[in-house]
Amino acid sequence: MHRDINALILYATLPEDSILMQFSGIYADWTEKRDTPEHLKHRVYTQVRRLLDLSTACGFDRNLWQCYLTHTLISFESSFSLTCELKGASEGTINTIALHDFAIFQRLMHFDFTPLEKDLGMDCLSLVCDYKAIPKREQLFNRHVSEQVCALSLALDGARDAREVFDLVTAHFRRFGVGIFGLNRAFRIQDKGIPGPEGVEIQAINNMDRVVLSDLIGYETQKAEIRANVEAFLRGRPFNNMLLYGDAGTGKSTSVKALLNEYWEEGLRVIELYKHQFSRLSDVISLIKNRQYRFIIFIDDLSFEENEVEYKYLKAVIEGGLETRPDNVMILATSNRRHLVRETWDDRNDMEHDKDVHRSDTMQEKLSLAARFGCSVCYSAPNHRLFQEIVVSLARRYPEITLTDEELLAEANRYELRHGGESGRSAQQFLNQLLGRITP
Repeated sequence: MHRDINALILYATLPEDSILMQFSGIYADWTEKRDTPEHLKHRVYTQVRRLLDLSTACGFDRNLWQCYLTHTLISFESSFSLTCELKGASEGTINTIALHDFAIFQRLMHFDFTPLEKDLGMDCLSLVCDYKAIPKREQLFNRHVSEQVCALSLALDGARDAREVFDLVTAHFRRFGVGIFGLNRAFRIQDKGIPGPEGVEIQAINNMDRVVLSDLIGYETQKAEIRANVEAFLRGRPFNNMLLYGDAGTGKSTSVKALLNEYWEEGLRVIELYKHQFSRLSDVISLIKNRQYRFIIFIDDLSFEENEVEYKYLKAVIEGGLETRPDNVMILATSNRRHLVRETWDDRNDMEHDKDVHRSDTMQEKLSLAARFGCSVCYSAPNHRLFQEIVVSLARRYPEITLTDEELLAEANRYELRHGGESGRSAQQFLNQLLGRITP
């Protein structure tokens, strides 16, 4: 094993603390008798625990060793994999090098741990190579990652040679991409406090709702408008940044989740950004501008008080700075305010106030942020009839609710009077309360 791993070229820079590199060290020390059996057993157990932890987090099954190797193949970003993501596999010397590495991975996929286990008196490696997982709780793992890795792992297990491994892996790169963006669809950022793009870490969001646009009752005009703009974005046609504004609980954020769920297979990805992170917006764009995906930078519940100036970072990036926003990035914000920045009547008075001679200029500076969103879509609170339609439509998704429509609506009306009025959110909250009272 250690000789094969040491011969890797494209994957030679895998982290030293990775499971694969740690096993390489274990086998080197075992064959050269540089470590005691007891300590070797401890090292093996440590890596098996790490393998089990990763498999639980990602929902792996069957052969955890093969799933781990598959996960490594498709998550490690190399010059070869990134080129395949953008242009597909092309002829050249790099293909020969890739075939060399894939031949090694194919041997590793079918590696026999038995001699090591017999020598050390253990069987844990054989157990993880024939693993039967307990019924999966989807909230514990990323279902999308699990499906991708398990399907490709099974295909690689049956590959006849390195060329077939090459074809399977490069086809995956072309369809899904590589690395964290290939394995996930939604992300947030972590500011590491270092200037520049290297100071931003992009982290995957695993627990996402499976909602689609058809789940949002009503708002057909709004859904059609945002769908058309996103489809233009995905197809490389002219598009506009989007602002979804209106009353609370009307489905603005839900629409963003639904768009991602419907279009992720076409390369759509969403990165959620918070207001205090706007100063890192340019760094985030630097990290994603040369990838094959189409990124929505999502800012939820956006608004600014009079004394806040973070909106200036956003204005510069959206439109107006020296650097052009790349074609694969769209800014999408939701807000309860149409103009995003709090206005006062003094803003409209073109007289000296707090030493600002031309207050109307101040107002125009504030309003110019909302004007940079070329697609503004209003989500207004539903009328009483639509609210009732939302309640009944949502209730029909739960067979355990046996109330008649009249009984259901009577209770819903009493609920919304005490809980913030008529909206899609209050309708779902009412049903949650109702379902909680039903004895299983």
